[in-house]
Amino acid sequence: MTQLSTHDSATKKLSAKVAVVTGASSGIGRESARQLADEGWTVYAVARRAERLEELAKETGVIPHSLDITDRDAVDDLAERVIEEQGTIDALLNISGAAIGVDPVADGDPADWESMFRLNVIGTLHVTQAFLPALRSNGHGTVMNLTSTAAEAGYEGGGGYNAAKFGERGMTQALRLEEAENNLRVIEICPGMVRTEEFSVKRLGGNQDAADSVYRGVDEPLTAEDVARVVTFSVTLPHHINLDQITMRPVAQASQFKVIRRS
Repeated sequence: MTQLSTHDSATKKLSAKVAVVTGASSGIGRESARQLADEGWTVYAVARRAERLEELAKETGVIPHSLDITDRDAVDDLAERVIEEQGTIDALLNISGAAIGVDPVADGDPADWESMFRLNVIGTLHVTQAFLPALRSNGHGTVMNLTSTAAEAGYEGGGGYNAAKFGERGMTQALRLEEAENNLRVIEICPGMVRTEEFSVKRLGGNQDAADSVYRGVDEPLTAEDVARVVTFSVTLPHHINLDQITMRPVAQASQFKVIRRS
C-alpha cells in the first residue's frame, strides 16, 4: 500500500469538509458526528461531557471540544479555534436540545420552560451567530437545525417543549430567508418518535420505567442512527439542493396523535 507523504496528508486534511456538531456526546448528535467522520469530514464534536467526547474521538477521529452552548464566551472561543485550525467551516449542525417534564401548561414550572428555551433557542442562536461570518465567507455554507415534530403541533404535556421548538423553528425559517443571498443553505429536520438512550429518561426525571412506556408496543421507533443518516444525507447533497424541512417518523407513528401500539 502506498503511504501518503506529509504534504499529501496535509493537502487531504485541508481539502476535507469541516463540520461542527453540537450535542455530540450522545444520541443523534453523537451518531451524526460519527457518520460525517466516516464520510471523510473533519468534525468538531461539541457537548458538555468531555469524557464522552474523548471516547468518541478515540473511536472515530473527531475533534472533541467540551462546552455549554448557553455560554456565549465559550461558544465564541470554539468558533475562533475552528477557524484558526481549519480556515473555514462548511456545515454547522445544531443538534443540542432537550425536553424537561410533561406537565400541562397550568402546572408547568417556569424554570423548566426557561431551561428548555435557553438550550433549544438561545444556545442554537449563540452557535449560529458565532459561525455565521465564516459560513458566509465560505460561499457554500450549511446550517442544519434539528427541531422536532413538537415544532409542528402542540400536544398535551408538551407545552414547554412545544414553545421551545416552535421558537427554534421560527428562527430557522427567518435565517433561511435572511441568508439566501449569501448562498447559505438552511435545513430543518423534525424527528418524531426516536428511541435514544437518554432523551426520554432525562425528560422524565430519570424514571427508566416511564421512559420505556413511551415506546412500549411501538414497532421500530426511529433510532439515533436513523436520524443521523438523514442528517448526513441532507448536508452532503450537492449544495444547490436545499431540504428546507424534513419530517421523519416511524411508520407506526402516523401522526403526532396516532401511534400504533401492539400488545
